[in-house]
Amino acid sequence: MNYKRFPLGPLWTNTYLVWDTSGTGFIVDPAGDAAELFAFAKKKEIVIEAILLTHGHLDHVGGVPEALGTVSSPVYIGAGDAGMLRSPDRNAAEWMGYDFRGTDAFSILNDGETLHIGGMTISVLETPGHTPGCVCYLVSEPSDSGDSDLLLSGDTLFARSVGRTDLPGGDVGKLHKSLVRLASLPDALRVLPGHGPETSIEAERNHNPFWPEETA
Repeated sequence: MNYKRFPLGPLWTNTYLVWDTSGTGFIVDPAGDAAELFAFAKKKEIVIEAILLTHGHLDHVGGVPEALGTVSSPVYIGAGDAGMLRSPDRNAAEWMGYDFRGTDAFSILNDGETLHIGGMTISVLETPGHTPGCVCYLVSEPSDSGDSDLLLSGDTLFARSVGRTDLPGGDVGKLHKSLVRLASLPDALRVLPGHGPETSIEAERNHNPFWPEETA
């Protein structure tokens, strides 16, 4: 399994392209003009089969219309944030420079659902707190050396930090419970967050000041 990070949009949100050994892939959180991403995918002959959204904030979904103008792939978002995709905050959109009025062209994901894209299995983990419908995506692809796993954590978990809870829909108690859930994942698991550098569960367990003491 391969991945490449593209910082996009006004807040330099991490947009990811993830693809398997056969060249089948998906996009996570198109945040803005993704011309560089699509040029890379074309050069590598990667077929993009889905657009996955970790939550509904504009700096993670603002590039959806443009992406859908380039690829005809289904869009997925957690059930709790569906309303944010249908009707984005107009004031925030204007402030960030997005001309995005919302869309109904998406499918809803619930906790525990599984998607299969190419040779990859993608498990949906509900992790509310930053927003009501935040989700993380646990991705695996069997290989000769064992499963190659990664966690796309959106704005739930960052390197040495976590998503803010002071925005509408944020809930510090729910975020703590979500972190408890993530604390049960393997130490070696790579974590690709919505902002900043990649990390691992082990690194956050050892160094993140918000890490919970208990596990699920």
